[in-house]
Amino acid sequence: MRLLLINFCTLFSFFSVVLRNDIWHDIPVAHRSYNPHRRSFTSSRFIPVTLIGICSLCITLVFGSGVLVSDPNIVNSKRLPPPSSEGRLFGHFRYEEARQDQLTTIAPGIELRSAAATMFEVMKRDAEREGVNLQILSGFRSTNLQHSIFFDIKANRNQTAYERAKVSAPPGYSEHATGFAIDIGDGNDPNSNFSKSFENTLAFEWLQINANRYSFTLSFPPNNSQRIAYEPWHWRFEGSVEALEIFAPTRS
Repeated sequence: MRLLLINFCTLFSFFSVVLRNDIWHDIPVAHRSYNPHRRSFTSSRFIPVTLIGICSLCITLVFGSGVLVSDPNIVNSKRLPPPSSEGRLFGHFRYEEARQDQLTTIAPGIELRSAAATMFEVMKRDAEREGVNLQILSGFRSTNLQHSIFFDIKANRNQTAYERAKVSAPPGYSEHATGFAIDIGDGNDPNSNFSKSFENTLAFEWLQINANRYSFTLSFPPNNSQRIAYEPWHWRFEGSVEALEIFAPTRS
């Protein structure tokens, strides 16, 4: 009972800190930029909560080893179940990682397959002529980076692998590893980046009408057969035989 009370106090102080700093948000995958309005640690209302947390943590260390989550296996496990008989994991298909010699830099820190990069630049220029500002937000991601995006955020949010996979592909199962997938934003509305609200921008409206002309298609439309969360910003290039072969399973 004493340990239960201690852990309750620790949890209370932990969530007080989190909520006061406005950091408990479900920020979309692949984009975690954030400008919190932090409050002073000397705030009179903040001090009692902080002291409670410190005292509770100290007592816990002395008298017991309480935990802060109900099921540590949900947070810490980095093992995934085997894929289905058709090779899918939580709805995601498996993709091989593009080789470095197949990639070209399209923006600082962003790489794509050469054919995809060339066609995006053409599409971007044509959109600009119509007053639309297409911005590339993300391109190729290595399996190692996807591993961090999947498991680290899964742990931070105390999600099961199934819950996490609804909004982020497990490592080895991300379209971004192919170098053909791209996240697109509206340069005139950066607040919509990696957000469902992107569907309300001029950029998305233009893409819906014109993207197929440049061999780009929306990867996860609403109610898609893979049961992956709708991502209006996530597009993939299908303008080469290799790309068509890679993404053929998604069309079956």
